[in-house]
Amino acid sequence: MKKILHIVSSPRGGASYSIQLGEAIIAKLLAAEPGSTVKTVNLVEQHWPHLEEAHLASFFTPAEQHTDRNREAIRHSEEAIADIQEADILVIGAPMYNFSIHSALKAWIDHIVRSGVTFSYSEKGPEGLIKKGKKVYLAVSTGGVYSEEPMKQMDFIEPYLRFILSFIGLSDITVVRAEGLALPDLKDHAVEKALGQLQLN
Repeated sequence: MKKILHIVSSPRGGASYSIQLGEAIIAKLLAAEPGSTVKTVNLVEQHWPHLEEAHLASFFTPAEQHTDRNREAIRHSEEAIADIQEADILVIGAPMYNFSIHSALKAWIDHIVRSGVTFSYSEKGPEGLIKKGKKVYLAVSTGGVYSEEPMKQMDFIEPYLRFILSFIGLSDITVVRAEGLALPDLKDHAVEKALGQLQLN
């Protein structure tokens, strides 16, 4: 039995291919691990806050010195990191916007990548502090085909997410791509094709 965390970053609701793909991945996981639980965090519906001065001040103020304002400002970060620490599997929906991720997903990342909390530096370099052994599935949806040239060099989703998640200790990452969603001859079978290539591990 696993705890699955589903991160939604698309504003398109039921019309979103990344949400459909993420839910289909979760259905496969539930079939493989009966009794598992799913927690969904919709970053768009929750209006996930972008970093402001109050957040940064709270991050770098020792917890024992936090004021009520600090505690409110840091609340999203603390909750998001707790969700990750509690999960065994993360399914992160990442639709492509302007060759990269939606700003809501970037805001979530900015709240979870915290010095001394989810990563640290030593003489050996950076070290991720998220508990080891977690699995991440990236549910990526794109209008074109970015898994191969000539478009691959324009994809800033997979390289960025692989790096930043590994930076905090989430290095076991599988990318599942629904591609060609703006192309008439590909879009109807894009999600089905993506799932057909998915191997749970």
